[in-house]
Amino acid sequence: MPTLWTKLTAALRAFDRSRAGNVAITFAIATLPVIGAVGAAVDYSRANAVKAAMQAALDSTALMLARDAATLTDTQLQTKASSYFLAMFNRPEANTIAISASYSASGGSQVTVNGQANVPTSIMNAVGYDHITVKGTATSKWGSERLRVALALDNTGSMNDDGKMSALKSATKNLLTQLKAAASTNGDVYVSIIPFARTVNVGTVNKNAAWLDWTDWNTMNGSCRNYGGRGTPSDKSSCQNAGGNWTSSDKSNWNGCVGDRGDTSAPNSANYDQNSTAPGTTTASKFPAWQDDPYCPVKMLGLTYDWTQLNNLVDTMQPAGGTNQPIGLVWGWHSLVGIGPLSAPAKDVNYKYSEYIILMSDGLNTIDRWYGNGSSVSSAVDKRMYDSTKNGSGTCANIKAAGIKIYAIQVDTGGDGESQIMKNCASSSDMFYRITKSGDLVSVFTAIGTNLTKLRVAK
Repeated sequence: MPTLWTKLTAALRAFDRSRAGNVAITFAIATLPVIGAVGAAVDYSRANAVKAAMQAALDSTALMLARDAATLTDTQLQTKASSYFLAMFNRPEANTIAISASYSASGGSQVTVNGQANVPTSIMNAVGYDHITVKGTATSKWGSERLRVALALDNTGSMNDDGKMSALKSATKNLLTQLKAAASTNGDVYVSIIPFARTVNVGTVNKNAAWLDWTDWNTMNGSCRNYGGRGTPSDKSSCQNAGGNWTSSDKSNWNGCVGDRGDTSAPNSANYDQNSTAPGTTTASKFPAWQDDPYCPVKMLGLTYDWTQLNNLVDTMQPAGGTNQPIGLVWGWHSLVGIGPLSAPAKDVNYKYSEYIILMSDGLNTIDRWYGNGSSVSSAVDKRMYDSTKNGSGTCANIKAAGIKIYAIQVDTGGDGESQIMKNCASSSDMFYRITKSGDLVSVFTAIGTNLTKLRVAK
């Protein structure tokens, strides 16, 4: 019989040669990375959830800091950033939270908030990773995009009805307050105001300007002598036909108003009344002096950030005359470009600029230099503004082609119905407003002001 030792050594040699049990051992070893991968996925999933919550809190913190960042010291900025963030970030599994904030006014104002936190691991801890670090950043910018806004405001006679002029003044002043608040430094926001009726007022101080044409004014304003008949000829042609001598009035009697650019009897083929090209040497390219008593509106004001002067102009507006929306629009454009009596401040290459015209009118077009009677709707005046028969050509199309956006507000208290011309003139359907109550002007202007000035999270 074999000895015990012989049996033992034989058994050991058999175990050494056997391969049957190695499958289980191999499987056990192979499951380790699988288990590790699943564990890592669980840990990373928790970390990503924390990161998403962190980003949301950082975005909100950046927006809240933007309200008063320019007035805070660095220490105050850091304190408020931490306070705002921790009030919104509710993830107890995160620890070692660090928040930093910085404010810059170079090329526009901005606040940047950075955050970092550690998320402890559950399974990856077994392989030496006891936490995952998550980071986030948010930037709130304002002032890097500067605003230039031209207000073309209806000052026609019908604005005297239903409290419209009073509502317009209140709405405009509220809008000016919004725009002023959006400017962190002078020059961030410029505003011009163009009161219009049949004509616009450029100011009598410009009576000797080279860009004025006096041809029509001289034929309509003066006195006739030696005409030898009954009645008094009221213009040069009537005077001369009566055999009289016509003497034009002195320019000092001019009230400052100008009409649509073009030829005496009709628009010029160059369509000066629909464009913002600078006046040249030709009569048609200049601005025709126009007396238009007693319907000449108050003097316009070019781009400025003198908020007191802007508000004072609003106070002086008075309703009189017929409606010529095209002249209000084109002079709003002139104010943004800077021609004639108006100058547009130079643009800083470090900023982006957004330009808008806000056209507000309560009526339909009734009269311009050549067409209309001042009471009935004139399709000829409409077509100078927007001509659907010519693929939407006209003043509105030219303004939009220049990169300027148009808001159009129709105050329809008289039941005129929707103005298709104004609707087509607006840059988009949501930039056209038709209201039937004067008091709604305030809320519409406020909504537009909010759209123009709201802060956005940039990153």
